[in-house]
Amino acid sequence: MSVLDRIGQKLLFTFDPETAHGLSIAALRCGLPVGARTVRDTRLKVSLCGLDFPNPLGMAAGYDKNAEVPDALLGLGFGFAEVGTITPLPQSGNPKPRIFRLTSDEAVINRLGFNNEGHAAAEKSLAARKGRGGIVGVNIGANKDSADRAGDYERGVARFAPHASYLTVNISSPNTPGLRTMQAREQLGELLSRVMAARAAAIAQPPIFLKIAPDLVEAELEDIAAEVMEKRIDGVIVSNTTISRPGLRSGDVARETGGLSGKPLFERSTIVLAKMRKLLGPEMAIIGVGGVDSAETTLEKIRAGADLVQLYTGMIYAGPALPGRIVAGMARFAETEKLSSMRELRDSHLDRWASEPLS
Repeated sequence: MSVLDRIGQKLLFTFDPETAHGLSIAALRCGLPVGARTVRDTRLKVSLCGLDFPNPLGMAAGYDKNAEVPDALLGLGFGFAEVGTITPLPQSGNPKPRIFRLTSDEAVINRLGFNNEGHAAAEKSLAARKGRGGIVGVNIGANKDSADRAGDYERGVARFAPHASYLTVNISSPNTPGLRTMQAREQLGELLSRVMAARAAAIAQPPIFLKIAPDLVEAELEDIAAEVMEKRIDGVIVSNTTISRPGLRSGDVARETGGLSGKPLFERSTIVLAKMRKLLGPEMAIIGVGGVDSAETTLEKIRAGADLVQLYTGMIYAGPALPGRIVAGMARFAETEKLSSMRELRDSHLDRWASEPLS
């Protein structure tokens, strides 16, 4: 981290995590911080699902919940940004406090519960950026008290298909009761059928990704892979936060309920990523998420089978210059290793990661 980043982090860490998050959104809305000069390197370009990504690194959903600052995020060096999760109706989420820093673990536990301003507000923001370019995905979810959660996803597809570079169906948050049960095969099959039908009927047909949890066993991964291929989903995002607490050092706060993200999630999420690559084959698009905080961890996700990689928590601890540093580091790696594209690196550690047990 630069001295400026350290000062900024120290200042933000004087506030509770949710206030700090709001301040960071406000800063980006005002044009601060200014990112370093974005590295443009043709070897980092990724063509996937009809989209041309300038580099493989993206901002994960959960940060820009209401699509307020996607262009500012792209300006930090990200090759793409994913906004949301967005539900049809506004909802306040779970009671506060609901975000907890695990500083000694470089991790975060959250139990936000899809707090967001709803479809209408996000659609207004996304419509306003029409013509600006850049790849912006929209992560859609269901309201907590919805009587028809699959219907909420259908509405999300219809509403955001004209505005999204791609859509993500998020059924893997641990903070909406019962949501993860939609990953079970029968429910998942019905959901994906309805989502794909909604896309076929929409004004535009962006790629659709399914975001899954890391807390799945082999048989569940097999069922998900089978449904994804049968329903012709475009890709999978691996993974959301975990309800496990692997070897944490942060004391009482580590016992807070919610989803854990950050450095401790890297190993489990990368194992699940590799196992899904094995199940889905070489052609399916996969985005790897979880514990990414450096060029090295980004590259390892690609070696384990990811086409693209996302981060969020890593930037909390490393500062807003992190995406620029990672992209520059990837460009240096490509030069040193004489790679013509990141695709040459993909799957090179696939067998090693896929052979690890899901303990």
